[in-house]
Formats: sequence, structure tokens, C-alpha cells
Amino acid sequence: MSVIRVGSAPVSWGVWFGADPRQVPYGRFLDEVSAAGYRWIELGPFGYLPTDPQRLRDELGARDLLLSAGTVFERLHQPGSWDAVWDAVRRVAALTAGAGGRQVVVIPEMWRDPATGTVREDSHLTPEQWRAKMSGVDRLGRAMFEEFGVSLRYHPHADSHVGRQDEVVRFLEDTDPRFVNLCLDTGHISYCGGDNLAIIGDHPDRIGYLHLKQVDPAIVAKAAEQDLTFGEAVMLGVMVEPPRGVPELPPLLAAVEKLDVDLFAIVEQDLYPCAGDVPLPIAARTQKYLSGCGVPALRFD
Repeated sequence: MSVIRVGSAPVSWGVWFGADPRQVPYGRFLDEVSAAGYRWIELGPFGYLPTDPQRLRDELGARDLLLSAGTVFERLHQPGSWDAVWDAVRRVAALTAGAGGRQVVVIPEMWRDPATGTVREDSHLTPEQWRAKMSGVDRLGRAMFEEFGVSLRYHPHADSHVGRQDEVVRFLEDTDPRFVNLCLDTGHISYCGGDNLAIIGDHPDRIGYLHLKQVDPAIVAKAAEQDLTFGEAVMLGVMVEPPRGVPELPPLLAAVEKLDVDLFAIVEQDLYPCAGDVPLPIAARTQKYLSGCGVPALRFD
């Protein structure tokens, strides 16, 4: 029988960067995520939580929290990028494993700056760039597992080269399932016009991790019409607490429950930037909502 362990993450407290004066201190985040009824969390951006594994364990243990995964970005389609990407991944993987986590969520870097809108590169990869990214991600997944014992969960993302449904399907077809599986971020899939249930149904063996998000379809439409960056859409409130947006979560969770899997479902709501008193009530309401979805596989312990 499936077990879906529900947690939360720093991004739901408005945390996008390792250090930013507009973000809540990490101690407050840890206190509040525990108070909201969650036990599992992600690292968030490297440097936000303590980077010494023992200190991180102590901080989590003091609040009866556990670590599900770390998070890091990649740009492996770019020539000569391996060393820099591996350096970043290695420190995240080492901290994740050292603090008890067994997975790292890897996200493609965006092709335009989410804050300024500056176009960094073409929004479409050449065939050669795509092959480089796929082989690079396979190499990354193998190296992470062999050196640190952590599994790679790849996270499609808005304004990146792996975001639309066709790109996600192509990614799954072109990567090695032994070392690379999917972090299905329900909000990003919907933001990019995709169908979460279709991905689950067509690729059940590749669903290794979940990010539970909802988006406001009216703001998604506005972002597409005005060619807004993902960051601009976030500031307009594109990410909403359930059940106020899409996709509908109960049927999605029910579909995952049928897969006979044991995985994490991390609640995320991009709020950057936000006032410090905003996240906790949302997190508590979301926990209560998910608890009442009627999905027996959901666990909050």
C-alpha cells in the first residue's frame, strides 16, 4: 500500500535565497513549520538552514523535524558546466545525507532572470544542448547515488528548458530511470499548461517525489498574455493555497496512492517576498485541508 509522507519547505515561508533580509530567520521557519503540523522539511536554498550536518540535525531534532531532501539547480546543457554544477550538487548532497535525507531535488536553471526578466539564453535548446543536458543529468544522478547514497528527483520548472508537458515527457524518455526520476511539481506543471494526471498515468514508474502546489488560472493566463516572468507571476499571487487553484489535489493524490509507492509530498507555495506573519496560517490551513482530503495514504508523521 502506498505511503505519501506530507511535509513543507522554506519556500512556503517566502524563502528563495540562502541569505536575504526580507526572509524570515531560519529558527522562526523551523518553529512555525512544526507548529503547523508538519514533521518533514526540505533544505531550501543552500545556506538558509545550517550547513554543518550535526548542527542541522540538532536544530531539526529540537523540533521533532526530519529532512526529506535537498534542492539545487543545474545548467548541464552549457559547455564546460560540469565542474561548477557538481561542486554545488556535492555540497547539497553531502549536507542532505549528513542530516538524514536520501533525495536531492534538481531543478533546471531558468533561461531568463525571474526578477529582472533579463533573457540569459534562448528559451529552446538545440539538439546538441538537449543531449548534453540529458547525459549530464544521468551522470549527475549516478554520481550522487554512488558518492552520497542520495537519489536524484528532477523538478520541471517554469521559464526553464524542462517545463512544458512535451519537454517533461521527452526528459523522461531520454534519461536513465535507474538514476533519474521525477519530482512532480503540480503547480509548475499546471503553470506551463500541462496535465499532472496524464504524467502520473503515462509514467507511473518515474514518479519519485511530489511538490504539492496550486496556481490561480486567471493569473497564469495573464502571465502568458503579458509574457511575465515567473517571478512577476509569483508577486501577483499566482501560487495559491488549496483548494483555491488548480490542479485539484484529491484526485491527483488518489492517483498517486494507486501506484503502490512510498514517497514524499512536500507542500510548497511560492510567496517571495512576503510579510513574516503570512506563512504560518496558510501552512496550518493547508495541513488541515490535506488531512481532510480522504486519501488514506497521506501521513503527517
